[in-house]
Amino acid sequence: MLTIIVAVLVNLFIETSVSFTVVVPHDQSVAHVGSIVILPCWISPPENAEALEIRWYRHDQFSSPVLFYQHGKIQDVQEESYRDRSSLTRWSDKSGGLKDGDVSLRLEKLRIQDAGSFHCYVSGESEYDSGEVFLKVTALGSAPVLFPQPLDDGRMNITCKSSGWYPEPDVTWMSDERTVLRPGGVSRSRGADEMFSVHSWTAVSHLDAHLVSCSMSLKTGEFRESRIDIQAVIPSDPSDPWKALFFTLLICALLGLTGLILYKYRHKLTGKKTGKEVCEVRPKKKRTKEVVGDTIIEDLRKHAVQITIDCEHLHPDLKVSKDGKTVRYAPEYKPTGEKFQYELCAFGAQRFTSGRHYWEVDLARENNPPKNYWLIGVVKHGNFSAKDKSALTPSKGYWFLCSDGPNGIYINSDPPVTLSLTPRPEQLGVLLDYDRGQLSFYNVKERKHLLTMSSRFTGSVAPLFNPGVEDLSPLVILDCPEPVESSEPLLSNSSEA
Repeated sequence: MLTIIVAVLVNLFIETSVSFTVVVPHDQSVAHVGSIVILPCWISPPENAEALEIRWYRHDQFSSPVLFYQHGKIQDVQEESYRDRSSLTRWSDKSGGLKDGDVSLRLEKLRIQDAGSFHCYVSGESEYDSGEVFLKVTALGSAPVLFPQPLDDGRMNITCKSSGWYPEPDVTWMSDERTVLRPGGVSRSRGADEMFSVHSWTAVSHLDAHLVSCSMSLKTGEFRESRIDIQAVIPSDPSDPWKALFFTLLICALLGLTGLILYKYRHKLTGKKTGKEVCEVRPKKKRTKEVVGDTIIEDLRKHAVQITIDCEHLHPDLKVSKDGKTVRYAPEYKPTGEKFQYELCAFGAQRFTSGRHYWEVDLARENNPPKNYWLIGVVKHGNFSAKDKSALTPSKGYWFLCSDGPNGIYINSDPPVTLSLTPRPEQLGVLLDYDRGQLSFYNVKERKHLLTMSSRFTGSVAPLFNPGVEDLSPLVILDCPEPVESSEPLLSNSSEA
């Protein structure tokens, strides 16, 4: 009998001595603003935690927890800022959840204020333990917007603006992807949402650089970059003596060529033919590629796709031709108080999730004045309800170039930045490089790369069009001609920059 009593007491002592340990990872968790993060925490040795008390709390706010689990359910005792944002979840698909001692915390709609330490506290009837998990919150800001402004000394001052960063990003200027440029200055400001806006600038000469890029990056390695072709926007210097000499020689050459043509074809002016002309049969010249500006349009057209308007998601005040290529506003449409009617958006029926895709839009129809009001770009699939300017930003799935009549041409950003593009494009080329996260625009007639917007595309995107309401001319999507075969590469990817 005494032996039995001793055995029972020993077993009771062993049972009350058994305890668990709370285990958390040593590395901090990193997540973006607005995303979902799981903070791992489990007990060892594994045991069913459904009957235990689980409390997640910040700093010394034990009595005002992020989440409090007791008596088999989550209690209504909670810090208000985490209400409807916190829950218990499994750390991995292999985890059995609470039954296996997994007490990990799931946080939704992450905020800057969530950065810092979280305590995972677990207690039973006679034992308890806790661990500390560290969370780093970051925000990848908007694609930088570049704005060129000519200086009196002939150089170009380029400003670079971006917003929505956390923590403060590093700014790097590059020339032609090789030389690091020294910024003229960098200013940072912090908004009410605690995220940073950055404004930097630098001055360059068109003789020293062709492409100039501005990138903003976080310590995590994530970055946003935009580039600009300053040759396309910097004005020529009429005082340059070499240019004066060039134009003088050009005029002389043209005069000489005119005289030669008149001499060669003088018989046509008199109605007579030479014997050589009658007998000679000349072979046709092989068609060659014309390169006037800095961009080989034929190489861009190798990526051409047929674009038509999606009539299913068409604004009721827009009219589309039967072939789906021409769009204009309906005559009965009554404009609102805003000058540019942002709600009159049409979308391409085609969707892209990878690769390069190129299309062209005509902005100057014959016998009609050129269009001054238009909007062209791409939109994330599903974002088919555009109402005002504030809703059309890259963070909300819109990337475009817009011409707002006398107000100029600008890139959509928050706030928008007006560009100095001369001459105004009469035929616009658009190249979407989905995989590299780049949207480039070209002046097809001048064969010039205008600018490139850099972003990170997710899901499918579709072409975006808005014909405006102040023009007689419609907006017309062109069928690109067959490109001429060539072994030349796409220009240095200034077209993809």
